Amino acid sequence: MSQISSIEQLLDMYPKPNDKAQNKVLSKLDRHSITMIENCHFCILSSTDINGFTDISPKGGAPGFVKVLDQSTILIPDSSGNNRIDSLKNIVSNPKVGMMFMVKGVDEVVRLKGHATIHTEPELLALCPDGNKEPKVVVKVVVESAYFHCAKAIMRGKLWSNDFQVDRSILPSLAEIIKEQQKLGGDYVSQEQMLTYYESSL
Repeated sequence: MSQISSIEQLLDMYPKPNDKAQNKVLSKLDRHSITMIENCHFCILSSTDINGFTDISPKGGAPGFVKVLDQSTILIPDSSGNNRIDSLKNIVSNPKVGMMFMVKGVDEVVRLKGHATIHTEPELLALCPDGNKEPKVVVKVVVESAYFHCAKAIMRGKLWSNDFQVDRSILPSLAEIIKEQQKLGGDYVSQEQMLTYYESSL
């Protein structure tokens, strides 16, 4: 099969989207996208590094962990992690980000694009508790576009059912994976030990 190398080739292969699909992109959040974000417990943040490669970072928390300030502005806490701060470094050099918001039980998702900045103001930190504590920083995103993405991908993947759920034992613990990848020694770390560590550091 020939490689597709132009927009024209793609347009020849796919029919034109209907008017509803073409016109669904909004310049700000409406009440339905706000409802999704306010009930979101898992979202994905994409950013771009200095070499032009995209990073994708999962963000999770109790519903409401992402705060909607107004129709054009949201706040995301930087929850405790491994301190690589890839997304934060990317945002400093390139503020353009993309996000996807999911709510268990809703097959549609909300996608948005915007410009992100990093803040430490106490009044903003207080709006985004990271578990029982304030985060070190929050990411403010000014929305440039937002829209609902249809349910087909979630339905195909049966994301909210157990149909494709696997037993965790198909993989060793993350600690063991990293030790193998980096050819490290050390004591065996079970998945149960990893879960105890995760829960103690949420």
